[in-house]
Amino acid sequence: MTLHLGKSQGVGHFAAALLGALLAQTSCLMADEMRARDLGVPFPGRPGPLNAITDVSGVEVGHATLIEGEGKLVRGEGPVRTGVTAIHPRGKTSTEPVFASWFTLNASGEMTGVTWLDERGLLDGPILITNTHSVGVARDAAVAWMVEAGWAADWHAPVVAETYDGRLNDINGFHVTKDDALAAMASASSGPVAEGAVGGGTGMVCNRFKGGIGTASRQVTFEDGTYTVGALVQCNYGRRSALQTIAGVSVSALADAPGICYSDPSIEGRYSAFIPICDDPEGEEEPDAPGRDGSIIVVVATDAPLLPHQLGRMAKRPSLALGRLGAVSGDGSGDIFIAFSTAQAGRLGEDTLSTRLKMHPNNELSPLFGAVIEATEEAIVNAMVAADTMIGADGLKVHELPEERLADIMATATTSE
Repeated sequence: MTLHLGKSQGVGHFAAALLGALLAQTSCLMADEMRARDLGVPFPGRPGPLNAITDVSGVEVGHATLIEGEGKLVRGEGPVRTGVTAIHPRGKTSTEPVFASWFTLNASGEMTGVTWLDERGLLDGPILITNTHSVGVARDAAVAWMVEAGWAADWHAPVVAETYDGRLNDINGFHVTKDDALAAMASASSGPVAEGAVGGGTGMVCNRFKGGIGTASRQVTFEDGTYTVGALVQCNYGRRSALQTIAGVSVSALADAPGICYSDPSIEGRYSAFIPICDDPEGEEEPDAPGRDGSIIVVVATDAPLLPHQLGRMAKRPSLALGRLGAVSGDGSGDIFIAFSTAQAGRLGEDTLSTRLKMHPNNELSPLFGAVIEATEEAIVNAMVAADTMIGADGLKVHELPEERLADIMATATTSE
């Protein structure tokens, strides 16, 4: 089935937003409902009710998903496999900032607005994630959204991040429009989050399996109450051989699962010298096929009362989740993370003195650090489990993670303990 979700031509911003909201419901229904825990993966920690970033009260997520065309890549025409994902820290009706910080593990990528974020420790507006060549149009849309919504500043520097979907998508055709980004922002809601090949994750590849958007959460209890940590990832990094463990269980047996191949032998793809024709017994993918190593964007949210310097420490911890799975954060990978806190509502005005700010004790940050690592690892695996096999530009086929095989690996590991 060919889909074109979130796209609008020749309509105003409000009509586009309404269309995007309706289409986002369709993409949520289409998303694979299977999650990693359903396969018996023994993730540690205590998830929230939704096991999603939206377990952090106030956080809303929306997607605009663009899927159109098939066959030979023709610049400007397709095939199109891309989109935009939007995260509103306090919900789309709020014009109040949050404390935030960011970290880059490897910088072959982009996240706009972070120099101003460093300077102030505050994040205004939504966070958008899209493909590498659509950062500019998504940023322009975020500025327009903030102007229309009445954010107080005279100018805006929103956060927009990217990963590269040019293997499956006509990335140089610039198919993401301002209206698409506005639709993603307008469709955002609390509740379950669509995962897999949706929104900005539509054309992404994760550990040589089909990747995309994934999310998870953890709850941590202290003397003063229980706090939630949520993670959302746009996963597009890693080679198949690099995926060593999931939840501490060896998954090296997945290395020989169906890989990336060309589904149509009549089309000479850009990487035909390195990637085989599907079902060709003589074909074998070259391990060092050219192209970017891939990237991952991680958005961490919490309702714990953390100050910007503490959130900077939180933003480093997704690195350890990547390491658990076997990633090395290669030279061509853009591994960039941002963390924000929804606490301190009503106390973050920049024109008035606040004497009521709270700070979680530094000596009690470690459980929150652990929650970030656990939620990020599970979010990455959820992205792969949710994503279905996809055929994109030049008939390139990226297989989904073999769910039954993963379930068997986990069952065997549990039985042998």
